[in-house]
Amino acid sequence: MLDCTIENSWKSFFDTETPKDYFKKIEQNVLSEYENHICFPPKELIFNAFHQCDLSNLKVVILGQDPYHGTGEAHGLAFSVLEGIAIPPSLKNIFIEIQNSQNAVFFPTSGNLEHWAKQGVLLLNATLTVRKDLANSHKHIPWQQFTDRVIEYISKEKEDIIFLLWGSFAQKKKKLIDTTKHVVLESGHPSPLSANRGLWFGNNHFNLTNEILKKQGKPEIEW
Repeated sequence: MLDCTIENSWKSFFDTETPKDYFKKIEQNVLSEYENHICFPPKELIFNAFHQCDLSNLKVVILGQDPYHGTGEAHGLAFSVLEGIAIPPSLKNIFIEIQNSQNAVFFPTSGNLEHWAKQGVLLLNATLTVRKDLANSHKHIPWQQFTDRVIEYISKEKEDIIFLLWGSFAQKKKKLIDTTKHVVLESGHPSPLSANRGLWFGNNHFNLTNEILKKQGKPEIEW
């Protein structure tokens, strides 16, 4: 069995999904992969996004693709790394955009985004596991069936959530979101390839998100 250490507000969703056949396939595949290969994140952190972010306080969803595949990087939150780990290029570009849009002089020394999650930002990768040094190596595991259900569940059960869809992969998930009751902001991906082509910097997503939250009467995110 996978360790589903989650915040209690997600229990109803997990209770519905985990008995399903597709989730049993996920468990079998993941347990086999972790037994036979070095995989990330650590098994006990696979569902960390649902542990750190309280569904009842959810404000923002940021979608990633799959976890970082370098040693010690992934800890179950999309784009985030633990203290002491070098800030990856995509996250560096996220921080630069925040810095530019807020005229900040302080640049984060840590890439740990747990403080975002605690404020109601769900940092959700479409695939929750990966084999060491092999990007997208777990795409054969039906993780996306699970994470698509997460998006659909949020869309159905919540209102006025802000979805940040960065890059074409994330933007394909827009069809799962009821845009009549939620806000979707789209831009290029923060990866150097996309950012250097002018598709990331200047999207102003972090300021826009806070402006929307303010209008909704909710606390702004301290990025």
